[in-house]
Formats: sequence, C-alpha cells, structure tokens
Amino acid sequence: MTAEDSYSRIDDDDYPAYTMGRAAEMLGTTQGFLRAIGEARLVTPLRSEGGHRRYSRYQLRIAARARELVDQGTPIEAACRIIILEDQLEEAQRINAEYRRAASRHTASV
Repeated sequence: MTAEDSYSRIDDDDYPAYTMGRAAEMLGTTQGFLRAIGEARLVTPLRSEGGHRRYSRYQLRIAARARELVDQGTPIEAACRIIILEDQLEEAQRINAEYRRAASRHTASV
C-alpha cells in the first residue's frame, strides 16, 4: 500500500480503521457492548489478518446510536431492531423519492 492509498482512506467512512479497544474507548462503552451488537447483527466488523475486530466510522455511528438507546433504558436487542428499522425506513424513503423524481420527469416529457 502506498502513502497515496493511505491518504485516500482518511475520509472513507467504510474503512475499518478502529480496533475494538479504540472503538469502545471512543464510544465510552465496553468491548462486551460491541460484541453484543455484533451478535445482534447490527454491525459486522471486519477482521484483521490476526482475527481482531476492526470498525469503520460508519459502524461507530451506528454503535453510538445503539448506546444512546440503551442508555435511555431500551434493551440492547430492541435497540438493535429499532436501528435496523430506522435504516430500512430511510432507504425506502430514498427509493420512493427516486421513483417520484423519475415519474415527474416522465410526466414532464409526455
């Protein structure tokens, strides 16, 4: 990997740059919490060559949302399900908006 390759990853939200320990520290939580949201399939960290979990910034944002819900008293399994449903709703709204734009363009051209 060249220095240029490394620099291009600085802004990559999906690059697995953070170890489990660092991720837990950044979120102010435990490694057990990160394992629990992994077991609930909320996030699936990549593994280093040595088998260690590595998290991306995107995954850390999801984990932070889970922690927020858990801190408010939501059971971890329910928090994970809520986040998954929020994500699915956001995706459905995005797709709907694309369909409306396409239909609008089609109607305008007819």
